[in-house]
Amino acid sequence: MTLRFYKCARLPVAAKAPLLAPLLALLLLLPGANLRATENLKLPNLGESSTSLFSAEYEYQLGRTWLRIFRNQAPTVDDPLLFDYLEDLTYRLVTHSQLEDRRIDLVIVDSPDINAFAVPGGVIGIHNGLLVYAQTEDELATVLAHEIAHLSQRHFSRRVEFQRSQQPLNLAAMLAGFVLLATAGGEAGMAALSAAQAAAQDSALRYSRGNESEADRVGMQTVVAAGLDPHAAASMFERMMQASRYASSNRIPEFLRTHPLSENRIADTRNRARQYARPPLRDDTQYQLMRARVINHLAATPEEAIQKFRGELDGDTRSREASTYGLVLALTDAGRVDQAALELDSIWAQSPDRLEYKLANANILMTRGEPGKAATALAEELKLTPGNHPLTMTYATALMQDRKPHLAEEVLLKQSKNRPDDPGLWYLLAEVQGLSGNIVGLHQSRAEYFILTGNMGEAERQLNYAMKLVGSDHVTAARLNERLRDVATLRERMDI
Repeated sequence: MTLRFYKCARLPVAAKAPLLAPLLALLLLLPGANLRATENLKLPNLGESSTSLFSAEYEYQLGRTWLRIFRNQAPTVDDPLLFDYLEDLTYRLVTHSQLEDRRIDLVIVDSPDINAFAVPGGVIGIHNGLLVYAQTEDELATVLAHEIAHLSQRHFSRRVEFQRSQQPLNLAAMLAGFVLLATAGGEAGMAALSAAQAAAQDSALRYSRGNESEADRVGMQTVVAAGLDPHAAASMFERMMQASRYASSNRIPEFLRTHPLSENRIADTRNRARQYARPPLRDDTQYQLMRARVINHLAATPEEAIQKFRGELDGDTRSREASTYGLVLALTDAGRVDQAALELDSIWAQSPDRLEYKLANANILMTRGEPGKAATALAEELKLTPGNHPLTMTYATALMQDRKPHLAEEVLLKQSKNRPDDPGLWYLLAEVQGLSGNIVGLHQSRAEYFILTGNMGEAERQLNYAMKLVGSDHVTAARLNERLRDVATLRERMDI
């Protein structure tokens, strides 16, 4: 059985239309806009606008509230291996950026669209489809650095301050439109945005273009400081523009709807990059492996993915190693584990220390019905890299499949101290605790999962279920009561 990656929001396939436009596009919404289309959406209770709106701490709290709402209403991917890679790349860029508050939360959106976004307070979102489109790590990095620049330059607060100087501020209207873009179908969400854009003042539009230009410039400085290739920005922009030329008006890449490209902007980007020398060519095999992982995930069926990767191997491919890895994943998903093992051997021998291949082998063993062997191998690896999140999650899954839920529970409880904000961990822990017979723990873990995914009513119910079962355990009862108070506070913030 293959290691499962749980989606934090289980929506129908039809709801996986273009999900999100970056927050700066939202700020084009006019105060006092008609909210009838969004009046049923749940928004944070932000209180009266004041100067606190522009503080870094206010932005941080706003971003975390928004993230819970988003997880509740949009499909997100919990793939520990992909998440760790993107988190490492993001933090590499952040540490070389002008961002002062470096409390960053990453969310991966399960969507084939070309998009990335930044939400005030340090939330960075990446559509996994962006990795399909970006041919190199440098190209992906230029997009992420642009979004980080929106955060470091405080474009959200500066934009709101500018709007407020023009006319009375209605932050609820802004957030309502933003959540609509995050949850409605592409046409409905973009229709709302288009109407707002049409009504926006010319000065507001010029201010937005200024933000984009500044994010381009500051983002490129971040890329250079991080030792990556600034010339990749123009290449990425050109590919995006080319894609838009072959798209109908309602299929323009989501990123381009809110980050409009022009020949002048691409030329400016290219000229700016010429100020910097190209860095030495580097091995971006890890990025190519993650890209193959996403291609496999987004394929309609394992057989479709198998044909895709075999076609790459028979023709031209940027990385034969990555195409072979993708084929291994697809064959494993199709249950063709003997073929998968042979293909894995052909690349594993060249790179015996690669974590991706060790986890692929563990998944082959589990799919073959040998979870005990997988658990033994993973336990040895964890001795070398204790706390490694992808290893730990795969190890816990192997233990669960090997009918050792008590051991899996122990592993995940320890890991939850390191990753308390990981919805996928709490989801798996609840499943393990159900198998181990720890029903109080099951309800507690479910509550943590629902808190992180914005369902405070269900979180409260789970904690109350646990409270009925604790009996005379006063220590656990006190902890449950404290968490219930936390949930009440969060409910008030989200105005649910």
